[in-house]
Amino acid sequence: MPFQKMGLIEPVAKAVRAEGYTQPTAIQSKTYAPIAEGRDLLGCAQTGTGKTAAFSWPILKRLHEGTEAAKKRAKQDRRTRRPIRCLILSPTRELAAQISDSFTTYGRNLPLKHTVIFGGVGQTPQVEKIKAGVDTLVATPGRLLDLIGQGHVKLDHVEVFVLDEADRMLDMGFIHDIRKVVEHIPTKRQTLMFSATMPGEIRKLADTLLTDPVSVSVAPTSSAAETVDQTIYHIARKGKPLLLEHLLMGDDFSRTLVFSRTKRGADRITKRLNRAGITAAAIHSDKSQGARTRALDMFKSGKMRVLVASDIAARGIDVEQVSHVINYDLPNEPETYVHRIGRTGRAGAEGRAISFCDTDEHDYLRDIERLLKKAIPVFAHHFSEHACPLPTAHAPRDKGKQAHRSPKRPNSHPRNRNRNGKRGQGSRKSPQSGGPNRKHKPKGKPGRGVKR
Repeated sequence: MPFQKMGLIEPVAKAVRAEGYTQPTAIQSKTYAPIAEGRDLLGCAQTGTGKTAAFSWPILKRLHEGTEAAKKRAKQDRRTRRPIRCLILSPTRELAAQISDSFTTYGRNLPLKHTVIFGGVGQTPQVEKIKAGVDTLVATPGRLLDLIGQGHVKLDHVEVFVLDEADRMLDMGFIHDIRKVVEHIPTKRQTLMFSATMPGEIRKLADTLLTDPVSVSVAPTSSAAETVDQTIYHIARKGKPLLLEHLLMGDDFSRTLVFSRTKRGADRITKRLNRAGITAAAIHSDKSQGARTRALDMFKSGKMRVLVASDIAARGIDVEQVSHVINYDLPNEPETYVHRIGRTGRAGAEGRAISFCDTDEHDYLRDIERLLKKAIPVFAHHFSEHACPLPTAHAPRDKGKQAHRSPKRPNSHPRNRNRNGKRGQGSRKSPQSGGPNRKHKPKGKPGRGVKR
C-alpha cells in the first residue's frame, strides 16, 4: 500500500517523502487505520520494523485535527496553556530519545510541540519545557512519577496513551510504576501497547489497560531476519576475549554491536578491547546520560566501530548499517536473541550475527534453536585451541572458583607417590592423621590446641 492510500495528512506525508520513504512497512500499513479511527491496539513487532513511525503518524494526525478543541479546553483550565494530550512511556532513555526524534522529524511541518523527560540528567530544563506547554510527552516511568509528585506534570487532558516495549517494561520491574501512571490519566482515552514479544504477562496487562483492542502481529516472535547470517562459535569462557579481538581485527567488521549479559561484563570487554587498540565504548544503565549519548553518537557517525551494550540499554539503539552483531554472552531468554540480532540486516541489507557459546550456555543455545525451529550453523574454528579449548559435552557448570580447578591427577602421577616411591594413602594424609606431610608446630610457643 503506497503512502497516498494510507490517509496521511499532507504535512506528515511531506516529511515522510523528505526522508526518502516510498512504501510503508507491514506494521505501519496494518496499524494506521485502526489508530486513526481511535481504536485501542495491541501490536507485536520486532525491532527495526518501523514501529515508532507506525504510531507517531496517526497520533500527529489526531493531535493536529483536534488542536482547536484542545485550545478551548485549555482556556477553561488555566493551570496550563497547552495541555499534554499524548503520553508515551518508554523503558529506557535511549528509546525515549529516539521516539522524540521521530516526532521532531515527522511533525516538523505541524504547529505541535513535544518534549522528552528521563532520569540521569537535571530536571530543570525538562520542567521549563513542560511549563511552556507541550502536546506530546515522551517519558521514562521513574522521572515521570517524580515530576508528577512534585506537581510539575498534569495528565488530566491525555487523549492517547502509548506503552512502548511493554515486554522490556515488565522485565525491568516497571509494572507497578505503569499502574501508578495510569491512575493519573483519564479513563476515557485511546491506549496503544507495543511489544517485541507477547508472553502471558503482557496479555494480562493488556486486558487491564485496553478496551476491545485490535491485535496486530507482523511477525512471530521466533522469526529472525532472513537477511541475517547466523553462526555459533563453541568457545571456552577464558577464550572469548581473545576470539573477540581476533574477529574485530577484520576489516569487514565496520560497525559492530557486542552484547554482554551484564553491565560489569560490558565494562570488562570495553577495557580489554581498548587495550588491544580497538576503539570501543560501553553503554548501560550505570553510565551517565552524557556518556551514553556521546558513545552512541560516535558509533552512529562511524568514529567508533564497536559498541558494547547490555540488553536493557540496547533498547532504543536505532543505528543503520550495523554490519555485525556479536553475542559475547548468549541471553538466557531466547526472545532476547531474536531482538539482538534484529539490529543488523535491516531494510533488506545483509548482516551477520555471531554468538559465542561456552559449556555453561548450552541450555540457552538449545532454547534459542527451539524457538527458531532450526539449528544455528556451527563454525569449526581453529583459533588457538590451547588458549580456548572446545568445551566438552559433560563439563560442569561454573560455580565460582570451582570451575577453574585443575583436573584431579591420576593415582599414578609422580606427585602422588610417597617418600618411599610407592603409591598409596600416605602421600596426602592430613596433619591430624600423622602422615609424612604433617607440619609440627614449634614446641614452647602457644598456638591452636596448645595450652600455656
